[in-house]
Amino acid sequence: MADISVLVDAGKATAAAPLGPALGPLGVNIGEIVAKINEKTKDYTGMKVPVKISIDSKKNFEIVVGSPPTSALIKKELGIQKGSGNPKEPVSNISIEQVVKIVKMKIDNSGASTVKGVAREIIGVCDSMGITVEGKPAREMQKDIAAGKFDSKLQ
Repeated sequence: MADISVLVDAGKATAAAPLGPALGPLGVNIGEIVAKINEKTKDYTGMKVPVKISIDSKKNFEIVVGSPPTSALIKKELGIQKGSGNPKEPVSNISIEQVVKIVKMKIDNSGASTVKGVAREIIGVCDSMGITVEGKPAREMQKDIAAGKFDSKLQ
């Protein structure tokens, strides 16, 4: 069994480096693998995504797509280049709906076991980036989530 780990442009993987040279010697259908990677990474278009390809002795393959960093997902969602150099100086605001969208992308790769827990992790990253949530400081919003104020949206 061979395992190959690469970082690819989501939705734009090609048979060129780094995939082609790594897969070529294994005698697998590179085009099929590239198509499957692009299909699995299309939601992350515009970002680099970690991908692990496992190939067995019969040339069957399995592709596992990692998740981009939470900060990259937040920046993409808000259309900003970077967070604040000083977290106490807000640079942007994110809605609870946008947080939920990011939760859906991160839930499988998070240490938290609930949607609320993942949302609180994401909001914690917002806090360090100088991004308010629903116009409030992120720490305040985490308290609101813990108190159940957004339970209907965080299902």
